[in-house]
Amino acid sequence: MNAILRHLIVLPVVVPLVAGAVMFFVPEARRTARVALAAASMLMQLAVAAGLVYLTSDAAPFIWPEGVGVYAIGGWPAPFGIVLVVDRLSAVMLTLGAVVALSTLAYSVARWDKPGQPFHSLFQFMTMGLNGAFLTGDLFNLFVFFEILLAASYGLLLRGGGALRVKLSLHYITVNLIASALFLLGVALIYGVAGTLNMADLSGRAAALAAGDRALLDAGAAILVIAFLTKAASWPLNFWLPGAYSVALAPVAAAFAMMTKVGFYALLRLGTLTQEYETLYGALLYIGLATLASGMIGMLASIHLARAIAYSVLVSMGILLAALGLRIEALTTSILFYLIISVLTTCTFFMLSGMTDRTRVTDPADAAPDSVAEQAPTGYSAYGIKQPSTYASGEDVGIAIPAARAFLGMGFVCCVLLVSGLPPLPGFIAKFALLATVLRSPSVHDAPVSTWIVCAALVLSGFVSIIALSRIGMRLFWSPAARTTPRLRLLEATPIAALILLCAGLAVAADPVTRYLERAARSLHHPDTYIHAVLSRDTRREQARGRKP
Repeated sequence: MNAILRHLIVLPVVVPLVAGAVMFFVPEARRTARVALAAASMLMQLAVAAGLVYLTSDAAPFIWPEGVGVYAIGGWPAPFGIVLVVDRLSAVMLTLGAVVALSTLAYSVARWDKPGQPFHSLFQFMTMGLNGAFLTGDLFNLFVFFEILLAASYGLLLRGGGALRVKLSLHYITVNLIASALFLLGVALIYGVAGTLNMADLSGRAAALAAGDRALLDAGAAILVIAFLTKAASWPLNFWLPGAYSVALAPVAAAFAMMTKVGFYALLRLGTLTQEYETLYGALLYIGLATLASGMIGMLASIHLARAIAYSVLVSMGILLAALGLRIEALTTSILFYLIISVLTTCTFFMLSGMTDRTRVTDPADAAPDSVAEQAPTGYSAYGIKQPSTYASGEDVGIAIPAARAFLGMGFVCCVLLVSGLPPLPGFIAKFALLATVLRSPSVHDAPVSTWIVCAALVLSGFVSIIALSRIGMRLFWSPAARTTPRLRLLEATPIAALILLCAGLAVAADPVTRYLERAARSLHHPDTYIHAVLSRDTRREQARGRKP
């Protein structure tokens, strides 16, 4: 049984890969089979991710006593072979990604799953890239999985018609290709100097380098940080995100809620494993504050809901980077909790925006340059096709829900509470935990200016979110402009309600969740367990004898 459970590590990569490949051979006419295969894949990924959360916890010491599982591809041990590594942090990120993916899939089936568009295959490959990035134990395969998820995201973002969507999608593609080139350059420099790309092995190799080689290694690490910051949409490299996310179709934008967090995960993982490079992360405080400021300004200037949500992604990323830049070890638990809440909130809000867009009839504000709805059409008009005979039951699939207007209003209020960090939802708990931890830390006395600036910016971001989103909400629900009540389907309303209830559940179960995240943070900042689990005893013996891979 233990041997079987150890193979769970590879399933988050293999399952979406197989499902996405099989879908290429399923005809478009067999839509039910495609949806069933996609749903089975997502459910299996969620079950495996939840199982990994359990197996890495203290409740299951019989599999991985140290909470770190290693899967050597082909039986080759690290650092010579490719290894997949799961610990508490990667298990949490896998579960979060699976929840977002399953919710987005259910939402997309009701209205956005159109013929002639390889949505399901691309979606499976994107989740494969995400899962692989969270599991990989070396830098080169981190680059490979980054490129897999980005290649799939290019196709998903370009779904639908409209010149503006194509233009902003090309911005997104160009910036990410440049970041990928920097990523590859940094990886090449590190490998040329250290002779390894295994993240667990890199720390020990770096300590033994000469001064000249160490300078090259630092240069490679700096290039990697720039690439990760670009993919995390940090200032000043975040100009591509608001436009691209606001023109994407609603389920695609919701699925992209995890995209920027991959860059942040890479920063967090590499920054804690290779502690010699901690000085490179000193600038994160100022980069995070600048990102937060640009996001708040963008939210206040936004008129259309999708664009305001896109800027809220920058606000959340600014908070995460600024908090990480304070370099307070006790703050990592609160950072991880806030990351979970921000991802779930963004995913929910983007799906809700796809529903509120259908309430418009005529509204002068929607014709402003900020609004992209008319220039980037949605629904069947986005595909330039008529309703096909296979959808004879109507454009929307499923049963219509009653009181659609009330559902939209309540969902909007809950999302605003989550974004702004107001009680009783867990957005308040996440921000309060960040503030409380910062104020209790010794850095309040050592660096009072920076810590108080972060605290003030955190509070100010909540006020800005309330102002910006309340203004949009009043226009959506209480303005005199002509509006219509859309027919909302149970299939698309269920994932939104489920995510809001999940967030409420996280508020109720904040204590056990925080305890798990606290252990994850502790293992991050004390990576000896991770390094020992990845590097086998045989490998350590060979290195002690002076052998090189």
